Amino acid sequence: MPDTHLTNSAIINAYVARTPGSAALHREALGMLPSGIAHDSRWMKPHPLYVDRGEGPLKWDVDGNRLVDLFGGHGSHLLGHCPPGVTVAVQAQIGKGSQFGAGHALEIEWTRLIQQMVPCAERVRFVASGTEATHMAVRLCRAFTGRKKILRFHRHYHGWHDVMAFGVDGHFDGTATPGVPDATTEGVVLLPPNDIEAVKALFERDPDIAAVILEPIGNTTGAVPIPGSFLHALRALTEAHGVLLIMDEVVTGFRLAPGGAQEARGVKADICTLAKVVAGGMPGGAVAGRKDLLDFLDFEVSAQLGREKIRHPGTYNANPVSATAGIETLKIIRDTNACGRANEAGAAMRAALNQVLAAENLPWAVYGEFSFFHIFTNPDGLDIDPLNFDAFTLPSAAFKPDPRKALGQKLYLGMVVNGVDAMGHRGGILSATHGADVIGETAEAFRATIRALKEERELV
Repeated sequence: MPDTHLTNSAIINAYVARTPGSAALHREALGMLPSGIAHDSRWMKPHPLYVDRGEGPLKWDVDGNRLVDLFGGHGSHLLGHCPPGVTVAVQAQIGKGSQFGAGHALEIEWTRLIQQMVPCAERVRFVASGTEATHMAVRLCRAFTGRKKILRFHRHYHGWHDVMAFGVDGHFDGTATPGVPDATTEGVVLLPPNDIEAVKALFERDPDIAAVILEPIGNTTGAVPIPGSFLHALRALTEAHGVLLIMDEVVTGFRLAPGGAQEARGVKADICTLAKVVAGGMPGGAVAGRKDLLDFLDFEVSAQLGREKIRHPGTYNANPVSATAGIETLKIIRDTNACGRANEAGAAMRAALNQVLAAENLPWAVYGEFSFFHIFTNPDGLDIDPLNFDAFTLPSAAFKPDPRKALGQKLYLGMVVNGVDAMGHRGGILSATHGADVIGETAEAFRATIRALKEERELV
């Protein structure tokens, strides 16, 4: 197989030598799974990483290699891997049952916590994933307003159902991706991010916009950052035109602050979508919002108003194991400074990595907010100083994907070889358990990787 052969890259060869167990599993998976993976983000040449266990800010792959984890379970693990109280509670619940086909007391406690913490949560409906949450939120908004169209922004990711399946990695002209009917695209308007005048012009010329949905700090949790001023201006415009505001808090919810981006930015949505942290890293999600919106799911209200109810079954809605994990996680977030610790770790990581860039005289920058960091690899060769970089001063177009694919591959593989699993080559997510020790380790891994990239003339 190609991933067992030596290449002309010392970085790739070191990765292959370090991960024979991952290579073997991937060879087996190739005969069963498309591309041998279960999630698109895990596609990586020569082979993806296979992990055995995690604890706090660390994880160990199947070859026993210890790694600083900056993937964070796609953002689920604000408390790190296997927080003790959550783990014990989940183990106890599994002993009682995972699916009863009936209501249970845990779903009420879970709902109450969400209502206490999330500003817009007058009512809550549980789903099984973030994709299901955005699917339901869009349907509720169209039903409530009687309008047909949804406004989205380029590159903002809201799951993979038909309404969200284009305009993320491509198809910014609104054309359909494979398997999506052309008629579906007629109900979506795509605009570039951060252009409030374009939003205003759209609302003024098209009265059929039911809602606007966005990642509240920018696509991929701020890779293309959105200033708080844009969010406030968008809120004012939506209210003026009767357009509903959906804040996709699948990643930001309970992470930026206990009340998510709504608390951190001081903007209240009409409806928000939740997953990841809300279920304590277990499968699960929710839609939370105004009562009059979620009343379209209510049997009695719909009957009283003589309208058809939105039907919503779901085998794993609020299943007891996810509910238990969610309850224990949200209690910790409510009662401790977990969000603050994660945000402090994010700031410390950004500072440490920028110090490395400055010392290595590399005109890149590490930026971001809260517990996230992103690596700006400066594909256009801008004159920047990593120690004085302000991402908000650059136009959105400056954050386009770097076309140097080999550079991105080797940056990620080099970090793994040096003991760090980041989110591909894009950056990473910190938890409340990431302390100065692992941040220091990450900075040294970054330094070693940059030097290896220079040796391979990927940085000239």
